[in-house]
Amino acid sequence: MLSVVVPIFNEAQSLEALHRELREVALANGYELDLLLVDDGSTDDSWEVICRLAAADQQLHGIRFRRNFGKAAALSAGIAEARGELVMTLDADLQDDPHEIPRFLAMMEKHFDVVSGWKKVRHDPWDKVLPSRLFNRTVSGVTGVTLHDHNCGMKCFRRQIFDEIRIYGELHRFIPVLAAARGYRVGEVVVNHRPRRFGRSKYGVGRLVKGFLDLLTVKFLTAFGERPQHVLGSAGLASLGLGLLGLAHLLLAWIVTRVVPSATWLMPYGSLATIGSIGLLFLGGQLLSLGLLGELLVAQRGPVIPRYSILERTGAMSSPQAVTP
Repeated sequence: MLSVVVPIFNEAQSLEALHRELREVALANGYELDLLLVDDGSTDDSWEVICRLAAADQQLHGIRFRRNFGKAAALSAGIAEARGELVMTLDADLQDDPHEIPRFLAMMEKHFDVVSGWKKVRHDPWDKVLPSRLFNRTVSGVTGVTLHDHNCGMKCFRRQIFDEIRIYGELHRFIPVLAAARGYRVGEVVVNHRPRRFGRSKYGVGRLVKGFLDLLTVKFLTAFGERPQHVLGSAGLASLGLGLLGLAHLLLAWIVTRVVPSATWLMPYGSLATIGSIGLLFLGGQLLSLGLLGELLVAQRGPVIPRYSILERTGAMSSPQAVTP
């Protein structure tokens, strides 16, 4: 069984064509299709179309939100009810080609756990393509997970991944990064990207800022999520060290000259140097305190998400137990 999760926001015009293409692919390849359409607070007729399709297709399940909660929430809701071992996600605007699904599954058979699509030839305006390319290069460089298209909505996952990671906010684009941090294998496949037929894009240049902020969150979670003091404490100690060096310099100058220096070769203005050194001491103390608080939160949050990833078991404990975040 293959579960296909489609987040929807005002896509009434494309849903029937999307459903038809997905059924054609399933029939042609012998898939048992588990189709989940998640209406993320649409204001058009998307829910009515979903209800009509569900009445004619027993393998289609619709979920409707009370309001728009965002793509990550829609994906989470659909994945939570997915019944297949493999979960495929794609957008509802028909730019993602369902006929590419067999190529994703062929990659999964090569022992990959996540396969992400790469829209090598894109049919989008430049103000969407250029920020996306900049974003993708930055994410690959910062996280070490090299993908040409982190933003591609067409991806395939092993269902068990979502027993170990949680997506919220706009972290859906970083699922491969979060999975790779837990030891899952991530691959990429070039996909056919089609021109938009209906509606308009819901993303623009503005999402670039949000994307970089989310990147900082993901980098912190994957590198220091279990040891926040390592990054906050290191920055705090560095700040304390600089502050102490500044005060030591001022003290030495005072011992030699018996006056507070107004100008030195290291610090042009004595008063500013004093204020800056004391400020660095306070900042260092704050960062160390935040690091300790972070360690306390990590220690007390309970075993919601395991701190390790088990590949397999043997013997009496051979049946893995899923952990629900």
